[in-house]
Amino acid sequence: MATFDLTSLRAAVFDTDGVVTDTARVHAAAWKHVFDGFLRDRGSAPFDVRADYLAYVDGRPRLDGVRTFLASRGISLPEGGPGDEPGAETVHGLGRAKDALFVAEIEKHGVAAYPSTVALLHELRRRGCRTAVVSASRHCRAMVSSAGLLHLFDVLMDGADAAELGLPGKPDPALFLEAARRLESSPAEVAIVEDALPGVEAGRRGGFGLVVAVDRSGSPEADAAEAGRDGSRADAMRAAGADVVVTDLADVGVTGRVPVGRP
Repeated sequence: MATFDLTSLRAAVFDTDGVVTDTARVHAAAWKHVFDGFLRDRGSAPFDVRADYLAYVDGRPRLDGVRTFLASRGISLPEGGPGDEPGAETVHGLGRAKDALFVAEIEKHGVAAYPSTVALLHELRRRGCRTAVVSASRHCRAMVSSAGLLHLFDVLMDGADAAELGLPGKPDPALFLEAARRLESSPAEVAIVEDALPGVEAGRRGGFGLVVAVDRSGSPEADAAEAGRDGSRADAMRAAGADVVVTDLADVGVTGRVPVGRP
């Protein structure tokens, strides 16, 4: 079993989508709707909600996801700007269309949290470990609040914070490093929990004490597409810098510090 050893770790930083909240599939569906409409007129294959999402979009800021996926199809678009109409054939236009679909979906259906993640958060905090939640999305606070989990985090950082501070997106470790600073911990004292390759790589590049990767994909096709070879997604996560890969955070234990309020 993977273990958070709190004799050396003081804090933990959790990615949001696919780690804390069950919203990665909502993101993927919104991307598919937008990209498929765009690609149809160009005779290009549809967006694959597993392979394309995992390889080119997952874990990246929204506009970076547009650029990276279109580049994989040999397509470039004008950047446009924040005032572009949703669906306009610009990077900003496609990004705004996706954002509108995602927001509408979570407003309609709400946000669910992974029970095993909630249990792990409770155990970490019971033992005095500080926690943060981060996301490239500007909707992180709304999602975590909708799931009823704000009280489980000492620090929340999202895409709005990153933009205000001028922080680059993952795989640059800047967002994680700022979260660690706000947790008053050095990177070596912080665990990172991620489900996307750019986030795993950011954990490695930032010199964090533990990088836990969560692989919920369960798809050999998606595994091979993301790994880019005859390997698994778990292999790709290890190659990107994960110290351990689990399919669910129920497989992670906590040791090394007496629970707060207990002898």
